[in-house]
Amino acid sequence: MKNDDDNQETKIAIFKSKEIRKFIHNGQWWFVLEDVVLALIESKDVKQYIQKMRKRDPELEKGWVQIVHTLDVKTEGGVQGMNCSNTEGIFRIIQSISSPKAEPFKRWLAQVGYERVQEIEDPELGTKRTRSLYKAKGYPDGWIEKRMRGIEVRETLTDEWQKRGVKEGKEYSILTAEIAKATFGMTPSQHKKYKELKRENLRDHMTDLELIFSMLGEAATTEIAQNRDTQGFVQNKKAAQQGGEVAGKARKDVEQKSGKKVVTKENFLGLANEKKKQISNEKKKK
Repeated sequence: MKNDDDNQETKIAIFKSKEIRKFIHNGQWWFVLEDVVLALIESKDVKQYIQKMRKRDPELEKGWVQIVHTLDVKTEGGVQGMNCSNTEGIFRIIQSISSPKAEPFKRWLAQVGYERVQEIEDPELGTKRTRSLYKAKGYPDGWIEKRMRGIEVRETLTDEWQKRGVKEGKEYSILTAEIAKATFGMTPSQHKKYKELKRENLRDHMTDLELIFSMLGEAATTEIAQNRDTQGFVQNKKAAQQGGEVAGKARKDVEQKSGKKVVTKENFLGLANEKKKQISNEKKKK
């Protein structure tokens, strides 16, 4: 999710092998509530647990609307309204969760907040941490370089959209889908389904070539928008289609000459499974 005062999309944080979506909103880290609760409880029915938790804690229930806000969270499948809370709110909610995992999580949240302050002072630290996270997950160095470059290309494009009057959230999602359709012949949600992904970030599971053509489509869209001084959603939608077409033509040319499709079912889910096995083995040794 790209917010008014930050050029940052939804990030995936890892706590004890659990994925927690976070993003910057009004200068603060906000976390998807269900992800946080799921990381701290044994039950898989997180919605039911939250309902019971609110009933058990009248004070929490009374202040719920001040602590929890429904915010637009951008996913590869589009924008979804999700219950989210900032660091202060999450600390309050954790008080109502009876779990031995709560204390380490509080320390983790404090560290996340501290890192955000550091990143404001030195933006390069955020890039370094993202690179380190991919490295820790086992991604190849060459892939990491392309992924990091892709993030830069994407941020340059969304900066242009913001300057040109495109509204964040739904309009960003529509324009992104237009680029993807023209580039790959499928929307991000279709691409995600093709790779058999669920909540995972699509770009984190693209091959080198898929990343390259994603970058080409978005870089071409930026160039067209700048040179034609496109304004508003309608003009930028046309630019998105044309930018995607540039990448789409290049993709088809590669496919024709190589005899192999660029879009593939390949993903990096195996890396996550290997990480879980590694964590499990380390716990057994202890």
